[in-house]
Amino acid sequence: MKKLSEHQVGLTFGAFFGLAHAVWALVVYLGFAQTWLDFVLGLHFLENPFVVSAFDMQKAVMLVAVTAGVGYVTGLVFAKVWNLVMTKSK
Repeated sequence: MKKLSEHQVGLTFGAFFGLAHAVWALVVYLGFAQTWLDFVLGLHFLENPFVVSAFDMQKAVMLVAVTAGVGYVTGLVFAKVWNLVMTKSK
């Protein structure tokens, strides 16, 4: 198999993680987050003990930035492990 570019995989994971959390921040901003959370947890037979706070732009930006960074590191580590395993299996 082809060797993965660690940087590209990191960027891909980071973009995915960041985008997913940007969508969550948008749902909070639009006021649908509590309803969505109650619905999803209810589908899993869980009662929701959580209350969604009011939207805060500074927290939203930090949420997206931190999760994008964590996603980047996760992708980087994934690609490093993948490349190591693929090298050893040849």
